[in-house]
Amino acid sequence: MFKKLSISAAAVGVLVAAAATVLNPAPASAASAPLSDARIAAHFDLSQGQTPENVALTPGGRAYVTFAKARQIAEVSPKGAVRVLATLPEPADGGVHTPALGFPLTVGITRAHDGTLYFLYATGTADLTGVWRMRPGGRPERIAALPADGLPNGLALDARTHTLYVADSVLGTIWTVPTTGGTATAWSTTHDLAPDGFLGANGLKVHNGAVWVTNFDRGTVLRVPVLRDGRAGQAQTRADGMPGIDDFAFTGRGDQLLAALDGANEVALVQGDGSHSTVLSSADGLQNPTSIALRGDTVYVLSAAWNTAHDPNLMLAHRAR
Repeated sequence: MFKKLSISAAAVGVLVAAAATVLNPAPASAASAPLSDARIAAHFDLSQGQTPENVALTPGGRAYVTFAKARQIAEVSPKGAVRVLATLPEPADGGVHTPALGFPLTVGITRAHDGTLYFLYATGTADLTGVWRMRPGGRPERIAALPADGLPNGLALDARTHTLYVADSVLGTIWTVPTTGGTATAWSTTHDLAPDGFLGANGLKVHNGAVWVTNFDRGTVLRVPVLRDGRAGQAQTRADGMPGIDDFAFTGRGDQLLAALDGANEVALVQGDGSHSTVLSSADGLQNPTSIALRGDTVYVLSAAWNTAHDPNLMLAHRAR
């Protein structure tokens, strides 16, 4: 998620008309090794509410993104063309009671092998807040309600157990929901997930027998083991010192990961021992990065421009093996 205290009220109710332009590569910063060839592949229209929050990739090169403020799910082609797949219904009160933010937003997204998309919608209302599903060619439908006084944010799918994990940034909770839908269960409420003034549990991934989650306010990466009976084990802090940390992605090298640092306008490479270094920065074109995904040697980074108020975009970079 993002630091949104500086967002103007005028932008809150804006609806989006999808548009993106493929531009020439942006120059890479000196700090970008071991990432190289950083380039902005698509620019989004901030005035139309195109604030990309989360991303799910397909094997064919497409990216599915949530445009948070537009309440939309969109598909971005390998050439940068944007096609809006769905716009979620606006709450009756306009979403003014959405916790921490005051406007409704689409947040985490993940994709199953059969092409089904699962995503989160936070509105501050009981009739809309929750986990949503959209099958290929279908319409979005809510499959599980989540508390209206929370802010569901990060989302991950454990395909082996058909379980969705949800990070709630306000309630400091990790929820579980079956992919078939139903009642959400509070899986972990450890104090390490709680916010410290604004947002707590944020980005979330399932990796190597555990649920990994960031804490935005505390600048930490946590590992919560999944026990044999499916319950949550004791949370472990695996990295710290990165306030404003949002979503992240594992690189395929053990527990090494790349993390989006929203407020710092950076992407950090976090080693398995918790040490971290900057590998992309605002010099590369980052504008409050929110989400990261990897396909092969290509790194995808979304920037929402929540605070910079300039140039939300999709950046691609090459990762050295």
